[in-house]
Amino acid sequence: MKQDIFKKPKHMTNIGGQALIEGLMMIGPRNAAIAIRKPDGEIIVEKRPLPKKSKFSKLPIVRGFVGIFKQMVLGIKALMYSAEFVDLEDDSEEDKKPSKFENFLDRVFGDKLQEILIYISVVISLLFSVGLFMVLPNAIAWLLPIDKATHLGSFLYNVVEGVIRVALFIMYLALTSLLKDIKRVWQYHGAEHKTVHCYENEEELTVENVRKYSTRHPRCGTSFLFTVMIVSIMVFSLVGQHDLWVNILLRIILIPLVAGISYEIIKIAGKSQSIVARIVNAPGLLFQGFTTREPDDGQIEVAIEAMKNVLVDNKEEDKW
Repeated sequence: MKQDIFKKPKHMTNIGGQALIEGLMMIGPRNAAIAIRKPDGEIIVEKRPLPKKSKFSKLPIVRGFVGIFKQMVLGIKALMYSAEFVDLEDDSEEDKKPSKFENFLDRVFGDKLQEILIYISVVISLLFSVGLFMVLPNAIAWLLPIDKATHLGSFLYNVVEGVIRVALFIMYLALTSLLKDIKRVWQYHGAEHKTVHCYENEEELTVENVRKYSTRHPRCGTSFLFTVMIVSIMVFSLVGQHDLWVNILLRIILIPLVAGISYEIIKIAGKSQSIVARIVNAPGLLFQGFTTREPDDGQIEVAIEAMKNVLVDNKEEDKW
């Protein structure tokens, strides 16, 4: 029987995760658990306590962007951890030796070096995303013969920019999906969704039970990204049109607001089974066709181990 992913589960949870290299991370109310399948077949699990929530985590709009940044940091740490277990047979002993530059950085920053590099990686990732999905679409739309002086022209300009942004997003997902290693990551992403579905329907976390659920889930990061693109059209329309560089600067400044509004929309839509909520969730679920694949039983086992290690006795703590 095909699962109705819009049907309200018995227990709607805020537990979610991120696919890694040959594994995945689940984030619960208190801990994050990273489960990795080693080359010898063994599953190893590392639990990491989550930092205490700040006052910003309760402020609407603000909590969305702050939470995303924190999750990016947590995600990159988990990716670096999972990469340690990849079997790099082609690496020679000479390649493994640190370079003079690496030794210099180690002397300067000491134990804080890895932490600093993680935050630099987050900033670079954000800059890449902003450049590809915010700045580039705006620059392309600017070159088109649209009369931006009128209200209708300004709105049309933002719609065209949004369409270009969505097209670039689809191309990016389609191209990355062609990579063999990325396909494995998408399978682990599918295993994560299936496991969350199984938990939300209060079934025992076994491979057989998890296997029957869908790889698509309404409360997914892919759905959030699509919502960001739609919200950006509306927000950028309100600020009007200016010089190209002013437009680009405004888009960069308004990214936290766009992300915060998008988070609140996903938060509300995730709790509802109304027609409006289904319409809001539908595009994101469609895009998950790019970012999820059917996992094998071994990948489901990894997802189950990660899930089990973030569960708490009081289920109210992980309620959506």
